[in-house]
Amino acid sequence: MVKEIGFIGLGTVGRHMAMNLLKGNYNLTVYDRQPDAVADLVRLGAKEAKTLHDVASNKDMVIIILPERQETEEMLSGDRAFLDALEPGTILVDMGTHSLEVTLELDKAAKERKALFLEAPVWGTKEHAANGLLTILAGGDETLLSRCHEPFSLLGLHIIHVGDVGDATRMKFVANVVQAELMQALAEGLTLGEKLGFSPEKIIEVLDSGGAASPLFNAKARSIARGNFSRNLALKYVYEGLQLAREAGEKAGLKLPAADAVSQIYSQALEQGLGEEDFSAVIKVLRK
Repeated sequence: MVKEIGFIGLGTVGRHMAMNLLKGNYNLTVYDRQPDAVADLVRLGAKEAKTLHDVASNKDMVIIILPERQETEEMLSGDRAFLDALEPGTILVDMGTHSLEVTLELDKAAKERKALFLEAPVWGTKEHAANGLLTILAGGDETLLSRCHEPFSLLGLHIIHVGDVGDATRMKFVANVVQAELMQALAEGLTLGEKLGFSPEKIIEVLDSGGAASPLFNAKARSIARGNFSRNLALKYVYEGLQLAREAGEKAGLKLPAADAVSQIYSQALEQGLGEEDFSAVIKVLRK
């Protein structure tokens, strides 16, 4: 039975996931490079881990969700203390988004320590995380996934087993490319409609009524119409996820022309300093 959980990574999504685990009465020990993020969780009842070793020692489960690919890779190539602290039988769950190589390295490291590994990258926004409505893509042993179902149910509405270790990371690449391209399509449609003299509200009404209707279009079009680009899912992370998908396509010998084109627009958005805003802010590149 899972009771003691170590949690590494209190970014925009991670902190809300940790809060939901606290609401489920799990004993949570947290670690993050940002002391303010740790302090917020401690005030809610979590324990602070002073080192990566502390967050993983004597735990039933250790969850990693680092917001940036570089942070995960640096943690593996540098300070490996949390891996060394894993005990036989501990469940190591990687819920972040990064390269397939990192996923496989974590799996190998867990096996060397006779720990259990499950990859479970999450898909969703800050709002999804806050309300326990994330989608969790799981790769690994189904029996192990069933053992994780109770804590996972506090984090996500959809828990989808997609195959072996590595398959969930691959599936997240698919989700990344579709999400980024959908946002770009919406941005272009809204910009074109505005130039042709239509109000955002009228464009939204039309899109919602037909085959192009989608939850993403519905939510993001309305926030764009209000001029609200406050961070729900950071543009810089969507760009990073898109790059991972493009790399995966290249390794598979596949051309992704739309992804290549969309990547250039997101890159311009980053150059314009929009990386910390919501990814719907990509429309600002088109409006200039």
